[in-house]
Amino acid sequence: MCRAKLHNATVTETQLHYEGSITIDRNLLDASGMHPYEQVHVVNQNNAERFITYIIPGERDTGEMCLNGPAARLAEVGDTILIIAYGIVPESEAPNFRPTVIVLGPQNQLREVVRPS
Repeated sequence: MCRAKLHNATVTETQLHYEGSITIDRNLLDASGMHPYEQVHVVNQNNAERFITYIIPGERDTGEMCLNGPAARLAEVGDTILIIAYGIVPESEAPNFRPTVIVLGPQNQLREVVRPS
């Protein structure tokens, strides 16, 4: 199930010649419950590209959202992306399980934490 999502993130940088991954401000990881080196799905709202990569922790308080390696070809600086982490939830907990959704504002600053009903 979807357990965490960063919504309306803005790509701040791309680094083609780097090992594949996405670098995310550590404060956003803490707020969402996502972890360094965790696999995530990334969806580009500007061009509909979807890909799977893993998280590298970025500097705190920077709003950093950098696509590294081949993923750098799938977005441009300024594109809006969604980052989704999935997890296994016991069937008994599934009916009441709710993901943590972090809605981002300008410069990838945390605007709102949502627990959908």
